[in-house]
Amino acid sequence: MTRAFSDDPLGAEIVEELIDLARRAPSAGNTSALEWLVLDSAPDVSAYWDTTLVKDRRADFAWPHLLSAPVIVIAWVDPAAYLARYREADKAHTSLGESLDAWPVPYWFVDGGAAVQTLLLAAQDAGLGALFFGLFEHEAAVRERFGVPSSFRAVGAVALGRRRPDRLSQSRRRRRRRLDEVIHRGGW
Repeated sequence: MTRAFSDDPLGAEIVEELIDLARRAPSAGNTSALEWLVLDSAPDVSAYWDTTLVKDRRADFAWPHLLSAPVIVIAWVDPAAYLARYREADKAHTSLGESLDAWPVPYWFVDGGAAVQTLLLAAQDAGLGALFFGLFEHEAAVRERFGVPSSFRAVGAVALGRRRPDRLSQSRRRRRRRLDEVIHRGGW
């Protein structure tokens, strides 16, 4: 994860290429209910930060060069599209079209996570830096500021750009669990 970016712009073509790869991630029932809000102009990126990180908090912000990322892509998913898809004849037998509560796992977020991970890997493969982060309590404000329909939920945001040197996050100091700690063959 890159937390420090240069402000060098990225061309629209590379962003579209990355999203084209990301939209090919798995989607339950091929619902394809994920859409992308691309903020790739300085005024739009600035408006995002004005909405989510008020200026008086920026002086103490741990990752000031994150604010230099020239592109922010926000993945949005429409849970209602999953209900509609699972009411169709080939999926109706699952009863998942009855309500969002019928889903034991909210696959709109699973699918969104798979697409975001694909975007992160594609950015890495293209030699770019990328950082996934949540909108948390700012989802409604971002939705309103950028005109996102009310039925959509934010999966999260991805900052994209060219890396610049920075310090490691404290999370990187945590030990990654060994493979033998996470694989259970034939039982737990």
